[in-house]
Amino acid sequence: SIAYIRSLAQLRGRNAAWAEQAVRGAATLTASEAAQQHVIDFVATDISDLLAKADGRQVQVGDRSLTLRLKGASVRDYTPGARTRFLAIITNPTIAYLLLLAGIFGLLLEALHPGAMLPGIVGGICLLAGLYALQLLPVNYAGLALMALGIGLLVAEAVNPSVGALGVGGVVSFVVGSVMLMNTGVPGYGVNLGVIAGIALCAAILLGVIVWLVWRS
Repeated sequence: SIAYIRSLAQLRGRNAAWAEQAVRGAATLTASEAAQQHVIDFVATDISDLLAKADGRQVQVGDRSLTLRLKGASVRDYTPGARTRFLAIITNPTIAYLLLLAGIFGLLLEALHPGAMLPGIVGGICLLAGLYALQLLPVNYAGLALMALGIGLLVAEAVNPSVGALGVGGVVSFVVGSVMLMNTGVPGYGVNLGVIAGIALCAAILLGVIVWLVWRS
């Protein structure tokens, strides 16, 4: 990594010594300090200022040296296509979380009621879409494992009812895993806590119904 960043800095005539320190010791600079130490070319306040300051600069493109002619250039915005908008929706941490749960419970319903078809088909699609989204997000795999354990305990409680110990453990494991699922140290990531609380409440009510039916029988 050090050799690569030094080669890039030397190629562009930048401060190679500071680039090495950025890798070795996570060195940082303010915008003005970066300009003074020749880590960046200049600081622009907006797009117009950027175009004005970049106009006439020499840049190296492959083995050719080009001069930027940006005076009077127009700026055009390109809206994302349908595919990009769709991927932006499913990679929202809360949506990815719901897709994952919908997939798991859809497949469980299909396993408990073979031949229903619809839960299995919808569950398979949701699970694959959720897994695709999770691979693009900062997932904590310990949280994912706790969620899987929680769901497994809840299913075990439903199939072989106990005094509620399995179910309570499952709800606790599921909630803790859901909170841990995303690396919330990264700004903008994290599953909505209201969604987690709502699903946990539904699981607790379902557990209560199962335990009540067991005691009644």
